[in-house]
Amino acid sequence: MVARITKRTPTKTIKSHRRHRKKSPTKTATAATIISSINRSLCTCKRRIAKLFSKLVRISTPNRKSSGYKLLKTQQRESGVHFLAPKALFFEKESYALPRLISPDKRTIFLDLDETLIHSKPDPPPKRFDFIVRPRIDGEMMNFYVLKRPGVDAFLESISEKYEVVVFTAGLKEYASLVLDRLDKKGLISHRLYRDSCKQFDGKFVKDLSEVGRDLKKAVIVDDNPNAYHFQPENAIPVKPFTGDNCDVELLKLIDFFQGCQSYVDMRDAAKDFVSSKEFVGERSISAEAA
Repeated sequence: MVARITKRTPTKTIKSHRRHRKKSPTKTATAATIISSINRSLCTCKRRIAKLFSKLVRISTPNRKSSGYKLLKTQQRESGVHFLAPKALFFEKESYALPRLISPDKRTIFLDLDETLIHSKPDPPPKRFDFIVRPRIDGEMMNFYVLKRPGVDAFLESISEKYEVVVFTAGLKEYASLVLDRLDKKGLISHRLYRDSCKQFDGKFVKDLSEVGRDLKKAVIVDDNPNAYHFQPENAIPVKPFTGDNCDVELLKLIDFFQGCQSYVDMRDAAKDFVSSKEFVGERSISAEAA
C-alpha cells in the first residue's frame, strides 16, 4: 500500500507574514530620538532668528528722542494757505539721496535745470543754441539744442564759493547728465539728482527736500515750476522760466541775493524776503504801466 502525501496550504503567505511582522523596538526608539532631536534644534534656531530680527528692528528704527531726529513744524505762508512739511527728518538715515556734508555748517542751493539754467528743444534746430547733446532715450538717439541762460557761468562760479551746489532736475538722467557735463566743465556742481529722485504727486514730479539729507534751515531751491517745491514752498526761490530771452537778468539778480544771505540764520527767512521784494517790484511795475 502506497502512502498518499497530502500538501497543506499555509493559512498565511510569506508576504503576508512579512507585512504583519512587528517592527523592532530598538529601531522605533532610535527614530523617535532622532526626530525629537531635530525638533529641539529647529525650536532653538527659531528662537535665535527671532532674537536677531528683534535686534535689527531696534537698530533700524529711529528713536524720537535721539539728537538726529527733528520734527518739522507746519509752516504757514502769508497767503493764509497751510502747507504741511514732512513730519520728520532723521539726519542719521543712510538712505538719503545725498551723501553726508563734510562741513555741517555749509548751506545748500538746489538748482533746477530746464527753464532755470538752460533752455533746450529737440529737432528741428533753432536759430540760436550753445551746444547739442544726443541722448539715447528708449533706444532712440535724439538731438537736443541747448541755450544757456544769460549769466549762468558767472552765477555758478559765484555761488559755488560759499554754498554746496546741487542740480535737482525732473529730467531723465540720460539727457540731463549730458547737458550738465557740457554746462559744468569746471566741476562747480557738487551733486546731481535726476527724475528718479523725485516723487510723483497728482501726476506731477515733486522735489521733496526732506528726502535728500540736508537741514531745511540751511537749504533753498531755485526753480521756475511751483509744482517742483510743492512740499516745501517756504524753501523756494521762484524764477521766471527762461525760453531764450537774450535780455534775461534773473541769474544776475540771484548772484547779489545769495551774496547777502550769510546774515540769515534760517535760509527760509531769506527766501521769504526775496519773494516779498520780488512781489513788491512786480506790483510797482504794474502800477507804473497802468499810470
